[in-house]
Amino acid sequence: MTFKNTSRRSFLAYSIAMAGASQLAGDLFSAEDANAERPLMAYVGTFSSPLKDVLDTQVDLPPGNGRGIHGFRVNRATGALTAAVVHEMGTSPSCLTVNAAGTRLYSSNETDRVGNDKEGTVSSFAIDPASGGLTLLNTVRSGGAGPTYLSIHPAGKHLFVANYFGGSIAVLPILDDGRLGSPTDVKHDSGKIGPTKAVHAPPGSFAFSGHDTAHAHMIQADPAGRFVLHVDLGLDQIFIWKFDPSRGKLTANDPATVSLPPGDGPRHFHFHPNGRWFYSIQEEGSTIVLFDYDAEVGRLSPRQTISTLPPNFAGSNFCSEILVSADGRFVYAGNRLHDSIGIFSVGSDGELTHVADEWTRGDYPRSFNLDPTGEFLYCCNQRADHVTVFQVNRDTGLLQFTDHYAPVGNPSSIVFLALPSPE
Repeated sequence: MTFKNTSRRSFLAYSIAMAGASQLAGDLFSAEDANAERPLMAYVGTFSSPLKDVLDTQVDLPPGNGRGIHGFRVNRATGALTAAVVHEMGTSPSCLTVNAAGTRLYSSNETDRVGNDKEGTVSSFAIDPASGGLTLLNTVRSGGAGPTYLSIHPAGKHLFVANYFGGSIAVLPILDDGRLGSPTDVKHDSGKIGPTKAVHAPPGSFAFSGHDTAHAHMIQADPAGRFVLHVDLGLDQIFIWKFDPSRGKLTANDPATVSLPPGDGPRHFHFHPNGRWFYSIQEEGSTIVLFDYDAEVGRLSPRQTISTLPPNFAGSNFCSEILVSADGRFVYAGNRLHDSIGIFSVGSDGELTHVADEWTRGDYPRSFNLDPTGEFLYCCNQRADHVTVFQVNRDTGLLQFTDHYAPVGNPSSIVFLALPSPE
């Protein structure tokens, strides 16, 4: 790595930032090393019923081949998945998250329809420490239709939900026993809907998905938990909220939003381990935008835009997931229709350089995740009805297919949990 034309001040800033990231990654990997003998579970959320009551412009219409939440035992040496448990659900638990203690799992039930507003629901489960099996604790309304994403506040007392079809976000209290309470706050997105043609769409693209109404697609707190950010694909905006954990309330920050290029459609985002760099992936524009994040005031400042696709690509593509490696050295971006994972190296200033593209060995990669060690990447190929496993080269960021497939209908998300060591 060279630092030509880099000032001493910026070099020192980079050194400090990366030292912090390396320390964080080291702490994570050290903790995982200590748990290396513990059985590792992977839980896969699925579409277990067809999407209904949606606009004609909805392009993502899985038939509902999943059975609910599928649990697998992970071979830590090879990355292979072996089916272990299934919690049957017909309401498409498409997004999953596990609490820090590893005792509770939460699902957003995207195709559930409750009440006059046809709200979706969110469920909480107790995790059996021996088998990894799930026991339903309770189910509550999500504050809008089509809950597509959920995350837990760093303090562990609140769950955030993004309702895609309802164009809303909600705050749900997590009770002492892990059950969920009714929403303490619900916010509805509003503003100007973006155009049907993305500014950064590849030549010849007909990619059009969410520019018909407001669509909240992801929500997550910043690393300190002071601010909560969420994206709306239809409005081409990222919203920033101040969070009051004592009341479970959100108030608009100043400024309250940052705009992406019209029609590009922000979908997901991921913070760099240093907490200062923020990467947003755009579904219809097929781009990643790097923002500088000021954690003191909750402000995003865009600095770089780069395509998720290889040079000279033409035609339609829908981006999906974005993931920063725990050591902060690489960023991975999902491309649906191109059916690849774009691999990018992170420079001294956080800017990205395209390294390679890896075919997912499937169709329509909706999401992917790294195992707790960072040694394997697991890709949920929604239309191919399987999860594929790749070994990660930690020096280059490149992915090598392991020849392991795990059959699961319409996989949507995957999370991991190390169970207690057997007696």
